[in-house]
Amino acid sequence: MRSRCLVVSFASPRTRTPSFAIALLSLALAVAHGPRALAEGPFTLTSTSLRDGGTVDAAQVFDQDDCKGSNRSPQLSWHDAPQGTRSFAVTIFDPDAPGPGWWHWAVAQIPANIDRLPENASASGYVKKIGAVEGRNDFDIDGYGGPCPPAGKAHRYVVTVYALNTTDLRLAQGRPALMFDHEIGTATLGSARIVVNYGR
Repeated sequence: MRSRCLVVSFASPRTRTPSFAIALLSLALAVAHGPRALAEGPFTLTSTSLRDGGTVDAAQVFDQDDCKGSNRSPQLSWHDAPQGTRSFAVTIFDPDAPGPGWWHWAVAQIPANIDRLPENASASGYVKKIGAVEGRNDFDIDGYGGPCPPAGKAHRYVVTVYALNTTDLRLAQGRPALMFDHEIGTATLGSARIVVNYGR
């Protein structure tokens, strides 16, 4: 990263004041230590499968009972993770489901050098290939289970990527998604999310 050079022009000895000198010193220190912070953008999540505030397509909808989607986990990309990130996790949660809500997907131990998941990463085996683990969703299935709300008002689906300060949450494949959520919360440096909607 290119360093910055601060040029300071001091007033003559008669007009200089202690407070003026202190202000200039503070400015110099801020410039000297600030480039890394200024260079980072906000931690963000994007998707080619989902649009923030939009409606879930049939490709991502669940494929059992009276839900007739393709149950493909969405493509996700994230950018500008916080410093110190050692791994990532992803969850999809429906806060509008009856009771405590509904877990649709929980993935942990995504390596820090990965900044995206392709569409259908869950069923295709890509998640396992990169060494990540998936929780058991509330359909009682390991991996991704798409939206399938009761008929009526549309539900919100909160898709979140977490930057974590550890490479190992000590979570095994198939443990409940709620357990994944708890362990993710103990190691989160930052998170980014999009919210989508689906109703029948």
